[in-house]
Amino acid sequence: MIATSFLEISAKAYRQNIKYIRSEIGEKPTISAVVKGNAYGHGIEQMVGIAEKAGIRHFSTFSSDEAWLVKKHSTKNSEIMILGMLYEEEMEDLIRAGINFYVFDFYRLEKAIAISKRIKIPAKIHIEVETGFHRTGFDWEDREKLVQVLKEAKEHVILEGLCTHYAGAESVSNFVRVKNQISVYYEFKNYLSENYLFFNRYHTACSAATLIFPETIMDMVRIGIAGYGFWPTKETYFAKLKDLPSNNKNPLKRLITWKSSVMSLKKVEMGEFVGYGNSFMALHDMQLAIVPVGYGHGYSRLLSNSGQVLIGGQFCQVVGTVTMNAIAVDITKVSGVQTGDEVVMIGKQGKKEITVASFSESTQQVNYELLTRLPKDIPRKIIP
Repeated sequence: MIATSFLEISAKAYRQNIKYIRSEIGEKPTISAVVKGNAYGHGIEQMVGIAEKAGIRHFSTFSSDEAWLVKKHSTKNSEIMILGMLYEEEMEDLIRAGINFYVFDFYRLEKAIAISKRIKIPAKIHIEVETGFHRTGFDWEDREKLVQVLKEAKEHVILEGLCTHYAGAESVSNFVRVKNQISVYYEFKNYLSENYLFFNRYHTACSAATLIFPETIMDMVRIGIAGYGFWPTKETYFAKLKDLPSNNKNPLKRLITWKSSVMSLKKVEMGEFVGYGNSFMALHDMQLAIVPVGYGHGYSRLLSNSGQVLIGGQFCQVVGTVTMNAIAVDITKVSGVQTGDEVVMIGKQGKKEITVASFSESTQQVNYELLTRLPKDIPRKIIP
């Protein structure tokens, strides 16, 4: 079976990114590779192997189904941590498998303790505290009860981590808010320590916090978007720019290239409309290439009449509406295009490149959204 497009995932680029992140955080902190959202579109199956070969031994997922995928594809018995969703009925299996998970309310905490008592295997938990993101986490008002419950359950839980998540560390507009969150986290940490509750790891930093708030690095950093070669935002990059060496002003290397091929060629005369409706009319005689990729494959309809691809080493604009399964691109000025020629939607061809950021600017999507919308059934090929 041959798919209409495929993704190339560069293991070399990932190794370079991890090397750069390690240079930023030092040798001691653990790097947890965040693989939620199908590894930000790169593929959990592929990324677990790539990451482990790069020395990663800790993975973060959002949900339990992702955690089981990581466990299935891990060959190094790496640690796995669930940041978000799991179901009560599978908690026993998770505890037996030694999979870590966040605990952010008393309901989950008490269920974990009850199951651990019954099966006589301690649950490996990370206590998440609320510092200002207002999504999940124990509130400051919960601290006395939390201490009491954890002390009573000390034989049934392993306190793997004390954690939080920052609200917008990637934007300078949130600077004061993040600083306040850091202070609140340390209030929790100090309070729990004063009550003789200590954790194997203290961790709070996502990619953005790791890069621009060094005080958040602690014992572990949770690296998502940066591991895949993307700065969380332009602001994050600009904040680091002056500290980057003059010979390497962009140390993060993108892993992903998205390719297809020309399905057919079509001539269009001046005055004719292209595709559905009348969103594009040819103002001169044109030559089009039809590419078998559409919104059903993650190529947004918002790229209608604005997206670009690379064919023959040249930028070629999408004309007409992006359909479910195909796009039409203008190849009038590109000579010698034939059916079967390579088409690049994301990545380099010759000396030119289409970045995910260029998609984001055209569609008003952020890098995270576009990447995670790439369907799981697009084949992913690892490039060493």
